[in-house]
Amino acid sequence: MDLQLAGKRAIVTGGSRGIGKAIARALALEGVDVALVARTRAPLEAAAEELARETGRTIVPIEADTSDDESVRGMGRQAVAALGGVDILVNCAAQPGGQGAVPGFEALTAEDHIWPDMNVKVFGYLRTAQAVAPHMKAQGWGRIINISGLAARSAGSATGSMRNVAVAALTKNLADELGPHGITVTVIHPGLTRTEATAGVLERRAQSQGITVQEAEARMAEGNTVRRIIDADDIAYLVTMLASPRSIAINGDAIAAGGGVPRAIYY
Repeated sequence: MDLQLAGKRAIVTGGSRGIGKAIARALALEGVDVALVARTRAPLEAAAEELARETGRTIVPIEADTSDDESVRGMGRQAVAALGGVDILVNCAAQPGGQGAVPGFEALTAEDHIWPDMNVKVFGYLRTAQAVAPHMKAQGWGRIINISGLAARSAGSATGSMRNVAVAALTKNLADELGPHGITVTVIHPGLTRTEATAGVLERRAQSQGITVQEAEARMAEGNTVRRIIDADDIAYLVTMLASPRSIAINGDAIAAGGGVPRAIYY
């Protein structure tokens, strides 16, 4: 199937590694030119060079901090100037999660835990949408895909749940406002996902539990119904489909992408 993405222009935040980098690669392989956005210059430039060489597309590295208003506005201007416009926004920049112990609610502080999470992920997603929406509205077409997380549907991490629920709420509000302008807004909830950081997590779990890395991975995979750890590329394929003009039937909704949560029913 032709996803009709050739020649489109995308911004991918959190794009220098992990799920964001996988998304940028998948889009570029479908013919999309990408503004790759991250906070740290060296890994950002390395990722952009790697993806440009692999895909043959224009990959523009843009250093920006989504927790800062002016940084995001500057990023939007730079991306539009470099690519000639913007058709797709993928929000993936967030504070790292799922790699260590989660503090209980009594240990949470607004300054150290809640505000950094909300500012980067929720308000950061809002800032980038505000930066690109005028361009998408002017051309009568656009796709905004927000990467959130299955902590939106389960307890265990107060900040993780709050930030991901908030992203889902933001997504629906944007979808209702922007839909009449030809712009769809959707949210993907990954669960446990294999990225560059996973090998280290597995090694630490294996050491702490006195088991092999292979056994640690098998135990980790028991958290979903397909019994394997979902890969960043699996999330990227879903994003690419939602970025396509063919995805018009989906707007404002959430897609769970964790390999199947046991026993839970959502409708």
